[in-house]
Amino acid sequence: MQNERVLIIGGGSGMGLALARQLLDAGSEVTIAGRSADRLAAAARELGDPKQLTTSTVDIADEDGVRDLTAAERDHVVVTAADAAGSYHPIRDFPLADAQNVLATKVLGPWLVAKHAAPHLRAGGSITFTSGVAAYRPGPGSSVLATANGALESLARTLAIELAPIRVNVVSPGWVDTEIWDTLAGPAKNERLAAMAAKLPAGRVGHPDDIAAAFRAAMTNGFMTGTVLHVDGGHRLV
Repeated sequence: MQNERVLIIGGGSGMGLALARQLLDAGSEVTIAGRSADRLAAAARELGDPKQLTTSTVDIADEDGVRDLTAAERDHVVVTAADAAGSYHPIRDFPLADAQNVLATKVLGPWLVAKHAAPHLRAGGSITFTSGVAAYRPGPGSSVLATANGALESLARTLAIELAPIRVNVVSPGWVDTEIWDTLAGPAKNERLAAMAAKLPAGRVGHPDDIAAAFRAAMTNGFMTGTVLHVDGGHRLV
């Protein structure tokens, strides 16, 4: 992917940061974007501040910000942005504001990205979203997150037709050891991840590089569109 230009929204941490590192190593020009300027600056330092890296602060739910961010010509756009805060509640106690925030980040935000990025993508370009195993293995408290992930996959299938020949795909991770689990589980993070690892056919939870490799597969395979690429260690099977 040498000399290709890639935008990663949510590239300041976790899976997006791992993807940025892999792409930079491959010679791509990479922009990482997210809501936190401090997190983006820390990510840039972690990546070694290479000359082919730029950062941009954006709220994926803000249309003006997304329009400005996506106005440049690029080859690929990847959305890994997620906000774990407030994403799990029993439905009887689920605050409407939290539900709206999940949908804004996971569904309407990617929709805005596709709306404004598509006209600027080069021939052979692609858009890749991130859903998650909750759409297939939901649990108590995940009503809105499971709904958002399922809706995002339907969105991608629709856009694969509407935006063709731009390719639109989804990567659906399982449990991955990222900073999100600090929010979801707190001090119990390691215990919960270990318990899931013991259940999975793969024998472990995911690493950010596992998911980054799947994003690269979706970006580089010119015959893949409207597809959900599952990288969940077999979670859907157990």
